Amino acid sequence: MDFNSYQKEALRTDRVPARGSNPASSIVVPMLGLAGETGQLISEYKKHLRDGEAHRLFKERVSEELGDLLWYIANVASKFDLPLSDIAAGNLAKVKQRWASERAEPLTFDAELPEGERLPRQFEVELIDVEVDARQRVRVLIDGKPFGAELTDNAYDSDGYRFHDVFHFAYAAVLGWSPTTRALLRRKRKSQPLLDEVEDGGRASVIEEGVAALAFDYARRHRFLDGVAALDFQLLRTIKDMTSHLEVRQCTTGEWEQAILQGFEVWRAVLDARGGRIAVDLDARRISFLGRASSQESPA
Repeated sequence: MDFNSYQKEALRTDRVPARGSNPASSIVVPMLGLAGETGQLISEYKKHLRDGEAHRLFKERVSEELGDLLWYIANVASKFDLPLSDIAAGNLAKVKQRWASERAEPLTFDAELPEGERLPRQFEVELIDVEVDARQRVRVLIDGKPFGAELTDNAYDSDGYRFHDVFHFAYAAVLGWSPTTRALLRRKRKSQPLLDEVEDGGRASVIEEGVAALAFDYARRHRFLDGVAALDFQLLRTIKDMTSHLEVRQCTTGEWEQAILQGFEVWRAVLDARGGRIAVDLDARRISFLGRASSQESPA
């Protein structure tokens, strides 16, 4: 039986239809039913844990409780005029977005453009931590050339945010997207004025900085993701909403998760070394810590 046929049949046994003087009850009753049947399902599992093989009807009871849950789900869906098949399809799409992080080919947002407007597929970055006027600053060198202004933590207490360009490089590597990295590498897509304005302009860069700051605040509350293998879906959904009008919308929440986790893995290594060299590889979709910055290495 398909979902929509089940939904129609289930509605025939609805004892609190959406009509009469108290329509709110038609919604509240199946909602309470969902909560009650969930409790019953948990109770059956409790009996299974307690009694083991003695609970001979365990699977039958689980099947029955799941069936009751399905009835209430179908009933609530009907009350909101939502086809159950659409709900199921939407859920599968969301789950695929959440966990899909592998692609047959890396995303490329500039393949048809002149070489000078394409992100390089591989490059090396050096982050040099220096002290200026009693404040720590980071100088960024890309393939040996200085880029951008020196960065501080922009905070009262030193928290390592001065190394946050690592996150932009991680987005470039894993997602193939980073307006900030394009600006640093001078690879803006100026031959396509509208593309340059929308995707490589100030608004997109501000959004990327906002994503980096949001992820950093989340990471601060989770040991900077040390030992963390999965991120809160609400964080990832917020990032997807923030970037929904940009080309990076093609990337899944699973890919965003990989970009953030890789970025913080390298960031922690750079922070520990007070600088360092990192490799950015868009083909391999990887960002890697290579070791201490050349200025920190001891002479041979």
